Amino acid sequence: MHENMHMSAAAGIARSERCMAAKCLQDGHNPRDNFSFETLIWVGGNIPFDRRILDVANILIVDDDPAVQLTIRLILERAGHHVSVAGDGRTGLVLFEASQFELLFLDIFMPGVDGLETMRHIRARQPAIPIIVISGRSVTPDAYAEPDFLKMGTKLGAVASLQKPFRPDALLAAVDSCLGSAQSSSPPQPNAGCGC
Repeated sequence: MHENMHMSAAAGIARSERCMAAKCLQDGHNPRDNFSFETLIWVGGNIPFDRRILDVANILIVDDDPAVQLTIRLILERAGHHVSVAGDGRTGLVLFEASQFELLFLDIFMPGVDGLETMRHIRARQPAIPIIVISGRSVTPDAYAEPDFLKMGTKLGAVASLQKPFRPDALLAAVDSCLGSAQSSSPPQPNAGCGC
């Protein structure tokens, strides 16, 4: 039975990949510019359906890239979490005000209200909520390159960071660590569980 579920889930993910790629091409974007669709296929075949998790959370994803939204959503929903998605910081703040979330994913670079500004507003309203910042910008040790925005995000209040593209197991480990930190009586520690 599990094998049939894996087959139908993988087919659904592959179908989603084709639809997302077609939409990106229709909009004039390269569907592989910002994120790897291979992650979607990898998720379909290797995360078990009966994964036991201690914490099922209501999670908000704020990212302007539809492929990233879809990928994170699939990983988290398959792990049993409830997921809401916003395509920009302004919409993310509206959803945040309208619902109770236990964890947020924030892309750093978005049009309009970016992830760091969104995080500032969220921290003013709910200082203890765990936030994981994500970015596709390269993290380079070159002194002449742009700043390390993921590190900047953790210094400004995110408890973890993930560099795109990321592996599903890294995402789930960061989620589990952040949820565990949020449940403990001590405040969350920066970079919990992300190896940053």
